[in-house]
Amino acid sequence: MTWSTASYALLLLFNLTLCSAVFVENVSQLNGLKFDFIVVGGGTAGNVIANRLTENPSVSVLVLEAGGSNADVLNIIVPFFNVKATPNTAQDWNFTTTPQVGLGNRAIAYPRGFVLGGSSSVNSMAYTRGSKDDYDRWAKVAGDSGWSWDNVIPYIRRNERFTPPPAANTTQTYDPAAHSLTGINSVRLPTFGRATDALVLNAAASLGQLNKDMNSGTPLGFGWIQQTVKNGSRSSSATSYLAPQFIGRPNLHVMLNTRVTRILKNGSGALQTVEFAQKAGGARFQITASKEVILSAGSIGTPSILLHSGIGDATELSQLGIPLVHNLPSVGKNLTDHPIVRVSWFVNSNTTFDDAERNATVAAEVFAQWNTTRTGLLSDSTSSQIGWLRLPESSPILRGVTDPSSGPLSPHIELIFADGISVSPPPTGHYLTISAAVVSPTSRGSLALNSTDPFAQPVINPNLLGSPVDVAIQRAAIRSAQNFIKAPAWAGYILAPFSLNDTASDEEVDAFSQTHASTLDHPVGTAAMSARGADYGVVDPDLIVKGLRGLRIVDASVFPFIPAAHTQAATYIVAERGADLIKASFGI
Repeated sequence: MTWSTASYALLLLFNLTLCSAVFVENVSQLNGLKFDFIVVGGGTAGNVIANRLTENPSVSVLVLEAGGSNADVLNIIVPFFNVKATPNTAQDWNFTTTPQVGLGNRAIAYPRGFVLGGSSSVNSMAYTRGSKDDYDRWAKVAGDSGWSWDNVIPYIRRNERFTPPPAANTTQTYDPAAHSLTGINSVRLPTFGRATDALVLNAAASLGQLNKDMNSGTPLGFGWIQQTVKNGSRSSSATSYLAPQFIGRPNLHVMLNTRVTRILKNGSGALQTVEFAQKAGGARFQITASKEVILSAGSIGTPSILLHSGIGDATELSQLGIPLVHNLPSVGKNLTDHPIVRVSWFVNSNTTFDDAERNATVAAEVFAQWNTTRTGLLSDSTSSQIGWLRLPESSPILRGVTDPSSGPLSPHIELIFADGISVSPPPTGHYLTISAAVVSPTSRGSLALNSTDPFAQPVINPNLLGSPVDVAIQRAAIRSAQNFIKAPAWAGYILAPFSLNDTASDEEVDAFSQTHASTLDHPVGTAAMSARGADYGVVDPDLIVKGLRGLRIVDASVFPFIPAAHTQAATYIVAERGADLIKASFGI
């Protein structure tokens, strides 16, 4: 790409979040300080917890974040640059999966945010809540109606600060009743018009598949994507929940570049002591919360810390020589993710963003516009519309198997539209890319340790396309993309296939998926919630670790099922309710 040479020199440094005086820079600053709560992980969920608990000035909170600051990192701040934020950057954990059988034994990069804000600082900013059925299924499996759609709506509203499009923009639709204007995390529709906008919407209308607002709980159909963007810049948990008016609270402390290695029992047997280090092989330190430790290290970090703490499957821990603290076999199991395959076509256009990706002059122009006005191509992510589709009830894919979706309102397939090829387009030509994803997968993977070193990478096996059903749904997703562009609205725009022939056989489509599928970066479920008394799962419906005191988990690892949606919004919802559950436990 040309951005690094043509555009970075134009950057006017600005600070979005940090007020260094309130950040803990070294361990000595903790001497003599006492905290009611310690939050492990300053990511999507952890910053919500820190914010909500410190609303009470008598409650003290320490956040321990493994990564560094999100401030002044261009690839994080500029929405369009989200494709550059990961992998292989200083803001990424730079995980790698095991060889994936469903991907032709390829090991792939597995991006997660290694920075304040966690993955909300590096994701694609898609704000999609999922369906009513997704949350109602959570409530059923957890035996707690508090997780149902109707009961999480207040938490949706508490999280979201929606910016309606200008009244003059009559093509952009949303349902005002589905949104909050008073929350913390900013959400808006795209603002930069693309040639493909009308084509996607007209094609959907001709098929009777337009959706006014897919965040209403009924997402099926095609429509505008909603994004966590504020004034042309990314809105993450770091820029919103730790905005200056919050991070300045004297009862909130945040310590960056600090790796939590274990959670230990205190004198009363509660898991309220946190062991941490600031570099591999460095000194270990301990600090104890007077009330509770909240693990918010994400679907990879949270089970890793549990296992290093001796909380997990007794046999597996014994094989590693980790002393058993609590036998909880479900830790690290149930890893669930969305596989995705990107398919591109040559198009009859010279306005796609391909030129901005490969032409230094164009790159400089669009960056100059963003840098001075926070508008233009770079003020949105790479996609403006998405679609959610269900397989027909008569589909042979579902014959003889339990429907993997959460219910009739939930999709099996997602299509994401981009008017170009991100990161590395060919030297010439203009393109349309449709990313086809399996959003109700049947495959389940796992996370495990292969070392007692907490700085070593865990063994991550998301098992993408690991079942015949998922392979078939992925094929159906690609076929859905191919069929969608046959709508009359696309006539004269689509020229020819670029990456996959439209006449490819089922076997050829499956082979293409095996060699090109990747992750949509949505790992969940590795510390899943289940009903009280269940002989599986890691946390009870109140998110307290089963059979333990003093330790609660609040992040995407507690999802019992993956929502048929991008997982950012659901993580915020879990965190907002998690904060209320903590407050209720301690009467604060």
